[in-house]
Amino acid sequence: MNKRIAVCPGSFDPVTFGHRDIIQRASALFDKVIVLVSVNALKNPIFTAVERVMLIEKITADLDNVVIDIWDGLLADYVKQVGACAIIKGLRAVTDFEYEFQQALANKILYDGAETVFLTTSSENMYLSSSVVKQIASFGGDISHFVPECILEDIRSRLMKKTM
Repeated sequence: MNKRIAVCPGSFDPVTFGHRDIIQRASALFDKVIVLVSVNALKNPIFTAVERVMLIEKITADLDNVVIDIWDGLLADYVKQVGACAIIKGLRAVTDFEYEFQQALANKILYDGAETVFLTTSSENMYLSSSVVKQIASFGGDISHFVPECILEDIRSRLMKKTM
């Protein structure tokens, strides 16, 4: 029997409750979910790719069918390489959809063997993004409502170092 593999890509810098929600829901739909930390040369991440993997591993430790990987290339190439049938993308708002729809069409042209599956965010995470977490934390605000407790200090300590 073929396993239904999905890839859930993102920068995850840092990973949030919103990311965790999408990953958990995807893990209920697919036999295996690969959370793919994408390396984007246009972004200036706070955490290295390896550190982001470690943070995601902490918050998904209870999800047996979730694995984490790093990729520095085209998403379509990775999806084909691992034999995935789906790309999971979380949507917060209509503005997310426009960008993600363009990406989905491009990925479909590059690799026809996988479908993009959009999961809408839970209402409590509609406003939540890694950028919001970074901004709040950089001003010393409480980010405990936005990130799992098991990685809270990792994020706080990194952002405190960045702002000093």
